[in-house]
Amino acid sequence: MTSNAPRLVRIHAGALAIALGAVALTGCSDGRHDATDAAKVTAHDVTLTAAQRQHIHLQAVAMGSFHPAIATTGRVDFDNERATSVIAPFTGPVVRLRVAPGDHVAKDQVLATVASSDFAAAIGGYRKALVAARNARHIADMDRDLLAHHGVSAREAAQASTDAASAEADRDAARQALLAMGVDESSIRAIQAGRAVPDAGGAIRAPIAGTVVERLISPGQLLQAGSTACFTVADLSHMWVMAQVTPAEVARVHLGDHAEIRTGDGGKPTAGTVTSIGGVVNPDTGLVDARVSAANPGDTLRKQMYVNVTLSAKAVAQGLLVPVSALLRDDENLPFVYVAQPDGSFARRHITQGQRTGDNVVVDKGLQPGDKVVVDGGLFMQFMQNQ
Repeated sequence: MTSNAPRLVRIHAGALAIALGAVALTGCSDGRHDATDAAKVTAHDVTLTAAQRQHIHLQAVAMGSFHPAIATTGRVDFDNERATSVIAPFTGPVVRLRVAPGDHVAKDQVLATVASSDFAAAIGGYRKALVAARNARHIADMDRDLLAHHGVSAREAAQASTDAASAEADRDAARQALLAMGVDESSIRAIQAGRAVPDAGGAIRAPIAGTVVERLISPGQLLQAGSTACFTVADLSHMWVMAQVTPAEVARVHLGDHAEIRTGDGGKPTAGTVTSIGGVVNPDTGLVDARVSAANPGDTLRKQMYVNVTLSAKAVAQGLLVPVSALLRDDENLPFVYVAQPDGSFARRHITQGQRTGDNVVVDKGLQPGDKVVVDGGLFMQFMQNQ
């Protein structure tokens, strides 16, 4: 027992020394780690010489007015109030195509001709109805005169008048059927005068003026009246942009809000106006469509094109405005500015950046009114600070 005591004491003493050494090493390691982190988090202030200071420009931060905005994306579509699908008005094979996609057409211009028995039958029916209406009216006029001279009974005169009115109604219905088939007024006048009608096989006409954006038929194709889509004609001078906003942003969008549309090609932005706000959330995207109506000079907006959209509210808000030129970003891409200190140095101040409005940015957190920020020369100061 006695001989082992010194050995036990030496073992306990060695263990204690190792433990103390480990604690000491751990403490040293933690201290170096904290110092390194602190160096990363807190950068030293920048001090400039008098000569360097002359190239630095400051501006005091102040409250200003701006229009709250939402930056998002959108998809271009036709203005559905200025675009239409041309449906075949009669049955028959296509004889000739008169236009190609991209062609500008006037209202009632012939787009294609069709060999249609429906068209010929409608013209024949209108000619018969014209003759029947004229004869019935002539008989009614004669009976009215004979009635005045007691040549026919009142009942016979009344029946003749009824027959004339019925024949005239049939004539008007036959004329309306021709109009529904796309027959123009000059052709109808030719029929009334008993002359031959050009394009007697049947003409498919443009219902509106615009651009042929789709041609869906080919020569020889058999068309079915009322069901075959032949062309799409659209007025491309005005387009819709379906801007996508989150459900949380919908309350900030109002009818009549201004919109700025950018195509991403570096060209001049297109102005638009919010004309409709969707009432449902798209189940695929989780977003709501806000329809923007915009003029389209030069046809820069094209259907299915994805664009960047900024929606600006008509109402005015107040916020702390800082010039865009003052903003810099650190190694972690976080925005900051340089703020002048009472001792003449400049401190890096991280901010929470809001929307951009013109040449300024709204700062939500990080600055106070009256703070003087570097608006010119910030990159030089950042270089100096990183040395």
